Amino acid sequence: MSTKLGSEYRMHLLAGAMILALAGCQTTSPTTGTSGVSYGDAKAVETVTTELGSTDIQMTTEKMIQSLIQHPVVQNLIKREQPLVASPVQNKTSEYFDTSLITDSIRTQLQKNGVIYAVDEKNMQNQTNELMRQSQSGLYDKSKSVKVGKMQGARYRLDGSVSSIVKKTADMKDVYYKINLTLFDIETGLSRWSEEKEIRKTARR
Repeated sequence: MSTKLGSEYRMHLLAGAMILALAGCQTTSPTTGTSGVSYGDAKAVETVTTELGSTDIQMTTEKMIQSLIQHPVVQNLIKREQPLVASPVQNKTSEYFDTSLITDSIRTQLQKNGVIYAVDEKNMQNQTNELMRQSQSGLYDKSKSVKVGKMQGARYRLDGSVSSIVKKTADMKDVYYKINLTLFDIETGLSRWSEEKEIRKTARR
């Protein structure tokens, strides 16, 4: 009888251990506090509204930059380690959104593929301020400071824009987006490459 009880006791212990192990393997919810906020997949398709979203930006910049880096001009820039200026993307739509998200994504994709870019007009003031501080303020050791006149100019400039057409009915909203990128030869002003991506988003109202 005691042997039987001992066997049952060991079985209960084993079952309890298995339950604890399974509980430990379960993925905990990312919900924080009581606000109901949780983490999501940054790469997941986002279809909350008809506005330009994270999925549109990721999908567009990756595909367009992959097309750009195949161009002989850009392949030559990569080989010679010469810079390319990526200008801020212009918002030509009727809605407001931060186009720096697209511009930054483009620059990141360029660098991931071996393209370096020169300081653009948006960041030029910060660049010149730092150069002047090191060379003219008298606060820095001249032998260990950067020298003025060493900035490298770019031969090519990448411009971008986002346009849209919005149509509405009583129960439907349709938005057509076109994102365009164009590579210009700064010296001649000629376009050397151009690509566009079209996006259509529809929602019931």
